[in-house]
Amino acid sequence: MVLLHVLFEHAVGYALLALKEVEEISLLLPQVEECVLNLGKFHNIVRLVAFCPFASSQVALENANAVSEGVVHEDLRLLLETHLPSKKKKVLLGVGDPKIGAAIQEELGYNCQTGGVIAEILRGVRLHFHNLVKGLTDLSACKAQLGLGHSYSRAKVKFNVNRVDNMIIQSISLLDQLDKDINTFSMRVREWYGYHFPELVKIINDNATYCRLAQFIGNRRELNEEKLEKLEELTMDGAKAKAILDASRSSMGMDISAIDLINIESFSSRVVSLSEYRQSLHTYLRSKMSQVAPSLSALIGEAVGARLIAHAGSLTNLAKYPASTVQILGAEKALFRALKTRGNTPKYGLIFHSTFIGRAAAKNKGRISRYLANKCSIASRIDCFSEVPTSVFGEKLREQVEERLSFYETGEIPRKNLDVMKEAMVQAEEAAAEMARKLEKQEKKRLKKEKKRLAALALVSSENSSSTPEECEETSERPKKKKKQKAQETPQENGMEDPSVPVSKPKKKKSFSKEELVSSDLEETAASVSLPKRKKSAPKEEPITDAEEAANRSIPKKKRKFSSKEEPLSSGPEEAAGGKSSSSKKKKKLQKLSQED
Repeated sequence: MVLLHVLFEHAVGYALLALKEVEEISLLLPQVEECVLNLGKFHNIVRLVAFCPFASSQVALENANAVSEGVVHEDLRLLLETHLPSKKKKVLLGVGDPKIGAAIQEELGYNCQTGGVIAEILRGVRLHFHNLVKGLTDLSACKAQLGLGHSYSRAKVKFNVNRVDNMIIQSISLLDQLDKDINTFSMRVREWYGYHFPELVKIINDNATYCRLAQFIGNRRELNEEKLEKLEELTMDGAKAKAILDASRSSMGMDISAIDLINIESFSSRVVSLSEYRQSLHTYLRSKMSQVAPSLSALIGEAVGARLIAHAGSLTNLAKYPASTVQILGAEKALFRALKTRGNTPKYGLIFHSTFIGRAAAKNKGRISRYLANKCSIASRIDCFSEVPTSVFGEKLREQVEERLSFYETGEIPRKNLDVMKEAMVQAEEAAAEMARKLEKQEKKRLKKEKKRLAALALVSSENSSSTPEECEETSERPKKKKKQKAQETPQENGMEDPSVPVSKPKKKKSFSKEELVSSDLEETAASVSLPKRKKSAPKEEPITDAEEAANRSIPKKKRKFSSKEEPLSSGPEEAAGGKSSSSKKKKKLQKLSQED
């Protein structure tokens, strides 16, 4: 008995499901189709055989691209070979896409089926998939589908901005539409203004020039010799300007009111602006064709090449067409009419607008159109698949068509295609090298400008950062100076001196007796020995002798500065340091006195 399996592709992975023994005819009944909506009844029909989740979003994108292109991915191959029965003749695999079904049948040998019952089962699987797979929720499945959809669309839409052919298709379509509209509006201006100045129609043939003149002349009775110079500028012909002036004096046209002239001039200005826009659009089309399809535009011109691309749908589609299709592209109606009536098929389509077919003799038009279609097909493939766009190949192919034309007329043998392509390859390499040098120079200039800009920004930022700390230092130094000044000025307020602070006086040598010196020395050494012990205990204030104060005053300020660790301590250590220095000086004096005695 043949077992029916169903392959379901989801954003989270591949699922392989098996159908229980159910008749195919009964599955198509309306009552059974309604069972697909019920999860419990659907479980009685379908069971999950295997589920192969994707390792990452990149793997999911690769599998989605493979399925859309009808290619069997390695993950899908492994799933089918692992979980499907080994006897391939007893297996029937249901798939949703006929392309992937044909690929599976060709590569793996499993019989595949699409449509009918399979579509109904896949509809139910899609509805209840998050319940069939353990650990998968409806929210996570929706997120996976949304992420894969965005990445798949992004990958399909990826293109080079400078070589996009969609703009060419829209431009040439708009250009053709503008040509029709400008012709229609110009005929309306000719008829409208012809009531007043009918002779101008015979003198001026160009539509845009006629509209400019209608806008400039207005009432023909006001046209005089002073406006002759402006007429020559508009017509670019002195004879025509003189003829217009003469015709205005003896015109058979009817008189026209001012309001009618205002409307005619307004409409003429619109037509003139449309014709100017048409010229700018044609310039834009030429620039885009030189970027997207330089070889094709060099061979048959920008307008005809753009029409071929627009008719084919894209440059890639045109490159895929054979030369026989390119030859009759645009003449499909005539072709099918000829096939239906068994008449002569058309010899050319859009390429008829090329100058080569018009220059060829009547008997050679078919031959030259076939040869030109061949060269157009080559040029479109070069433009589509070459990395560096260049017009060298198009120019060489144009030379070949010119030589073929001269061969039909004079019999001069043209050059071989191999020799021409070798020359084109050499020139294309030179052009590519030149373009690479130009791009390198542009990149160097850009980098230099970027370096200068960054250096200027760094300089400005450094100036700002250097100015701010200096200002902070100045502001922090000013209060300190003021505090010092206040500390020095406080003892001398109101002309009174503080008796506790001794005033510094010039030093004089004092004569001490030996007994006084010894007693003072002993007191100072005792104080110096007892001070280090007071560091551990709480500091206590002691009366300071006059000798110690004088010693403290005599020590320079730099030496008296203490470290940040010693700042929180009391004045005890400072006094101890002062006592030590004074005791050493007293000892030296004692030694000197003893030596003198």
